[in-house]
Amino acid sequence: MEVVWAVGQVGALWVAVVLGLIVLPSALGISLGISEAYMWVLVKTLEWATIRLQKGAKKPQPPRTPTANGIIERDETPMEKEIALLHRADFEFSHIFYFCRKGFEAIVEDEVTQRFSSEELLSWNLLTRTNVNFHYISLRLTVVWVIGVIVRYCFLLPLRVTLAAIGITSMIVGTTVVGQLPNSSVKNYLSEVVHLTCSRILVRALSGTIHYHNKENRPQKGGICVANHTSPIDAIILTNDGCYAMVGQVHGGLMGIIQRATVKACPHVWFERSEIKDRHLVTKRLREHVADKSKLPILIFPEGTCINNTSVMMFKKGSFEIGGTIYPVAIKYDPQFGDAFWNSSKYNIVSYLLRIMTSWAIVCNVWYLPPMVRKEDEDAVQFANRVRSAIARQGGLTELPWDGGLKRAKVKDTFKEEQQKNYSKMLVRNGSVG
Repeated sequence: MEVVWAVGQVGALWVAVVLGLIVLPSALGISLGISEAYMWVLVKTLEWATIRLQKGAKKPQPPRTPTANGIIERDETPMEKEIALLHRADFEFSHIFYFCRKGFEAIVEDEVTQRFSSEELLSWNLLTRTNVNFHYISLRLTVVWVIGVIVRYCFLLPLRVTLAAIGITSMIVGTTVVGQLPNSSVKNYLSEVVHLTCSRILVRALSGTIHYHNKENRPQKGGICVANHTSPIDAIILTNDGCYAMVGQVHGGLMGIIQRATVKACPHVWFERSEIKDRHLVTKRLREHVADKSKLPILIFPEGTCINNTSVMMFKKGSFEIGGTIYPVAIKYDPQFGDAFWNSSKYNIVSYLLRIMTSWAIVCNVWYLPPMVRKEDEDAVQFANRVRSAIARQGGLTELPWDGGLKRAKVKDTFKEEQQKNYSKMLVRNGSVG
């Protein structure tokens, strides 16, 4: 009995400290300086580790770009230019070597699949010992790494799990209670308070440090907010600074409970699995939502899948056929403190959350871009590409025309045929055919 009583006392003290020092300040939108002090110590530790790494290395490592793993050296000359050079002479069998080389490059290291693997770091962040840019470990670094493991798994992980449980429970209870009220401005106000408060608690559960830029461009009611997609926590990052109506498929389990509770207090747009495939039904419901200027802006991730924080891939045109004002948002995470990318084809959601909860912190920048509207001479695809380009430029991300669906699907035959046509045109222009 004494052991049980002691455990209960320790648990009560733990919850009281978490509620008093973290949850209550988060709910009020204030900071006691604990997160700032933690980040200062963390930055200084990583700077020291980098210096020790550089001093201990036998030879300096050449700098590499974060998106390249150094397996092959690419020739950035576009295909059109190289084909034009081949036109100066009659066709020779050696001309096919260009296509062979491009084929081997795509097999070894294509620009699509490497966007679905974690971003490479320029320096070790004391979270992994298998970075390709890290080849030397000193005794002091090893000791610091061991201390870091103890801190992350024995202190930060329990603290973050406690905060996440409080945040999720508060979200379910708060939205359920608010959902019982009749539709009115008071209900909308209380719903926004609940969503903002719970999102702030969940951000603290990630040790999140978020820098919001150009707040005057924040999405307004009756609009559509589109952003690049790196992680499921993107939605939490954005709702920490404003409320949105979410769009997505109905789930089961804990996620389903949260969806059913939140939709009572806020007009989120959830679709059944059979409905999500009905493009006309989806467009209709989204247009009805946007037409009501009193409803919260819709939050959509047009890529449809998570990309590894280095690039922006093709935006699906459906979000840009609805009409209304588009509010682009660029999100860029700092991989030095933790890898926010979710490779859903490799890790399930539980494994991913464990990786997030045991990282140092989640640090990111969010840029609100000026609102954009579709021009009269633009179709939905052109408008989507223009918005994507703006997000890529602001976030310092590489812009790729490929569909993120290639993460799980095969390349369409039309893409293959396009390359074959380019090669056949070269042969025809050289007089080798016909």
